[in-house]
Amino acid sequence: MAHIITDDCINCGACDDSCPLGAISEQGEIRVIDADSCTDCGACVDVCPVEAIKAP
Repeated sequence: MAHIITDDCINCGACDDSCPLGAISEQGEIRVIDADSCTDCGACVDVCPVEAIKAP
């Protein structure tokens, strides 16, 4: 099951480059994770400055 980005996201984009599969994209005011592409590696969790990315 894919990680999720909560409403705490500040849309800084720090997570984009950390995702080896490119599963993170900007959608409106926040980033979103494509559940079909995410492999739950957790790389994005480590780079989020506001801890907005959570395990399911």
